[in-house]
Amino acid sequence: MLSTRRFLQLAGLTAATLMLAACGKKAEAPAPAPVASAPAPAPAKVYVVGTDAAYAPFESQNEKGEIVGFDIEVVQAIAAKAGIQVKFVNTPWEGIFNTLQQGDRDMVVSAVTITAERKQTMDFTDPYFDAQQLIAVKETSKVAKFADLKKLKVGVQTGTTGDEAVTKLLGKTSTNIKRFESTPLALKELESGGVDAVVADNGVVIHYVANNPGGKFKMVSDKEFVPEQYGIALKKGNSELLGKLNQGLAAIKADGTYNQIYTKYFGAPPAAAAPASAASK
Repeated sequence: MLSTRRFLQLAGLTAATLMLAACGKKAEAPAPAPVASAPAPAPAKVYVVGTDAAYAPFESQNEKGEIVGFDIEVVQAIAAKAGIQVKFVNTPWEGIFNTLQQGDRDMVVSAVTITAERKQTMDFTDPYFDAQQLIAVKETSKVAKFADLKKLKVGVQTGTTGDEAVTKLLGKTSTNIKRFESTPLALKELESGGVDAVVADNGVVIHYVANNPGGKFKMVSDKEFVPEQYGIALKKGNSELLGKLNQGLAAIKADGTYNQIYTKYFGAPPAAAAPASAASK
């Protein structure tokens, strides 16, 4: 049986031990507050580019359905320099400019000639290509100049420079003007004998004749045709995008990229730039 003194001694030791244990236990640190995750960055804007992909070598579709051509590579190179992303959408020529006004396209690149009339309703980049109209006829044709087409059936692509020029020559009501959705279709009609001549941009005519030797075409130039310049079309007032595109165009011309693309499609680098004009595709 424990004496009172012994009992108090044991109770005191037990209490001291519990106090030491309590003092030696470290307080648990509070759980860290969850770190708020940063909001995901907004995806980069992808600019939609309208193009009538039936105008080789400027824009066409390959066997995979991909849009390719001189205009396409030029815009891709410009976009890379400007730090923007682009997506090409095949868009019929008729109504292509309405897509800018409606906001369905951010820009149009489709061998579009810069004209005073068009500049009233849309903006253009600096010129990126010099062109001129050219006449395609069969090898046996006696056509030697533009005026020789006055009494012939002439094929043109609707709404192009060729259409405008031939309309002035033959008259607005002439039934000898045959209009097509694309220049290659007009040239096919020339090959089959449905028209006597086709008037279109030189780059397209030269490319088609070179790739269709069986058509037995010849080409006729005429000093009456005014030099033209192509530009990238934008909705009027889009000065921010216009500035980026012009900077990119200047950069690819400065570092030789433009000349490389030009040579790939036309066999040689471009000659000296032609003066601006009021002609149109």
